[in-house]
Amino acid sequence: MPTLEDDTLVFRFPRIEEKTNFFISFQRTLRIPDTETTYPLPPGFGDFPLRHAEDYAGKRSAAAVLRGGVVLPMWQAEAMWLRFLSLGPDWGLDFPVAIKVAAGKINAVTGEAWRAGLHREPQDYVVAPAQPWLDGFAVEAGVIRQFVAMPLGEGYSVEGQLTGKEEWGGLQIEVTPLKAHVWQKVRREHKRTSRIMTDSRAPAVACSVPEPEMGLAAGGRMKQEIYPDRFALEDWDMEASERVFVSLLNAKDWKSVTGEDAPNQPPTADDYARAGLPWFEHYGVDQSALPGGANLADAKSVATLYKEKSGNTFQYSANVDVSFVKIT
Repeated sequence: MPTLEDDTLVFRFPRIEEKTNFFISFQRTLRIPDTETTYPLPPGFGDFPLRHAEDYAGKRSAAAVLRGGVVLPMWQAEAMWLRFLSLGPDWGLDFPVAIKVAAGKINAVTGEAWRAGLHREPQDYVVAPAQPWLDGFAVEAGVIRQFVAMPLGEGYSVEGQLTGKEEWGGLQIEVTPLKAHVWQKVRREHKRTSRIMTDSRAPAVACSVPEPEMGLAAGGRMKQEIYPDRFALEDWDMEASERVFVSLLNAKDWKSVTGEDAPNQPPTADDYARAGLPWFEHYGVDQSALPGGANLADAKSVATLYKEKSGNTFQYSANVDVSFVKIT
């Protein structure tokens, strides 16, 4: 099982390689405008706090307790992205892992229902270190719709739209390492030039539980490639896979559950743009992007659904200036 260390999930696979670590952190960020404009990468504002779900068993539903895993706070309509960092035993050579991410048991890469293991045609996972982050649901080649938290039971989540019910919420994550003999081959054949790991999306500005909890809806459009796996499917050690359930609590209830203050609400995209702060473009591996899930492309965004339900425009959905873009 992964361990929770400094608000980060840490996966270790000592049977494959003793001196490796794979980290997943959940990053606070701007909610980009929910329009038909496709935006660059927004910044990260630091980690969401993560806590062991089992520590609050008396303050959560029986179903939530059974799921276990970890829990984090999100404000309604707040956005997040997942940061992946893989460290191997040799300087400059990262330990590859396959990561499957689902929201409400809906695969974020393909839009299919959750199923254990890794699959191709379509590829239903991403591979680190080539994939440094994931910001949302893959809706077409080179474009995702941002992960945005909304209460379950109101029909906003992608889970609700694709299944007709909102039962799970949260995030489901499965991490799979390479088989030992494949990893050793990688070590022999792919010694690379040493490089310093930096967080190119570092912070740029300061910044009893009601049932059901929070799910992830589709927000604004963002440029982001999901890269094809360069390994063979049989290279992955599926018997060594580790899984974790990440529950999302509404941040307004975080203190009543944990006794801790919730993080402040993040700045809006308009606040950020007015301050003249940078957005980001990432140029990674030189290969084509996966096409995204056809049914994810059909899922309606938060702003679209809000307009249909209320007749009003969703707050902070107007386009903003993104003229200042840094290359990562």
